[in-house]
Amino acid sequence: MAKRDYYEVLGVIKTASDQEIKQAYRKLALKYHPDKNKGNKESEEMFKEATEAYEVLRDPKKRASYDKFGHEGVGGFDNFGKGAYSDFSDIFGNVDLGDIFEGFFGSSGGRGRSQRTRRGSDLQYDMTITLEEAASGSEVQIEIPRSEACDTCGGTGSSTKTKPAVCPTCNGMGQVRQTQGFFSITQTCPRCRGEGKIVTSPCKTCNGSGLTKKKRTITVKIPAGVESGSRLKISGEGEQAPNDGITGDLYVVLHIKKHPNFDRHGNDILSVIDVSYPTVCLGGEIEVPTIYGNKVKMKLPPGTENGQVFRLKGNGIPYLGSYGKGDQLVKINIQVPKKLSSRQKELLKEFAKLSGDGHAGDDFY
Repeated sequence: MAKRDYYEVLGVIKTASDQEIKQAYRKLALKYHPDKNKGNKESEEMFKEATEAYEVLRDPKKRASYDKFGHEGVGGFDNFGKGAYSDFSDIFGNVDLGDIFEGFFGSSGGRGRSQRTRRGSDLQYDMTITLEEAASGSEVQIEIPRSEACDTCGGTGSSTKTKPAVCPTCNGMGQVRQTQGFFSITQTCPRCRGEGKIVTSPCKTCNGSGLTKKKRTITVKIPAGVESGSRLKISGEGEQAPNDGITGDLYVVLHIKKHPNFDRHGNDILSVIDVSYPTVCLGGEIEVPTIYGNKVKMKLPPGTENGQVFRLKGNGIPYLGSYGKGDQLVKINIQVPKKLSSRQKELLKEFAKLSGDGHAGDDFY
């Protein structure tokens, strides 16, 4: 069978740049690699074909000869396993192939290559606060269950309190290298599970993990102006990692309870105030409760209508991480008395007559 055109194999045009050729081959190599398609002869052939095309087109001299004379100009391809793909560093840079193909072999990554310090898991705590706490800020103590170093073994995991020994299988690397297919694959060490160390005499309290569950009391500072759904990060208060690893972080998610008298709208506070009918008619001064527990005097002009909204500057919620506050919006609710004295009835009937409504109350009084 005649060989396909190398540009067609890689799916690029004849004027493709070196980078475009490299990217095209990388995509095909990942797709058709034999270790991903075990036993699939067709994929293996596609992989070989793509590699052959790349070996030629990556080399300026070979590419020029191929462009001029075709397959005869490069003398076929008989260096499989010795060209640019022998370790794939030209295609994948300095990326470890264990990372690229870990999904193919079930690798979970381990510590080995760089002996990275492990990090404990982050924790989340959902906290419910009042609107007053959100407005003024506060400090709240919470109890967090988390993993900490075992007191019995001092976090070593060993009953003798000695540090773990170097794993003899991987020599402390946490990974072992196996040759599969056309190149070597790095996998997590099955003996130490990627730790690079093993405990020969496990602590009975923590079963050799070096960690036990404990409860820790933490003070959380809630800044003024937070909203429902805000997340507070408390560094180093998450789970402890084994073997003196880095402790994770704690994230406190805030939820603000609904207030019976105040509604929040951004940084503004809305409240509804009951006002007597004479006051809205004649005007006057009323006292308005605020979210901060004090009362503010506010003047109403004569003829204030039901549902009318007034603004008290600077009595709302603080702007988080900034200066100033929102406002308090005061909505007027006119109170209509349900029980009247005889004198009140007489005065209202007289008021009605003066207002041109002389028949007001005739059906009831």
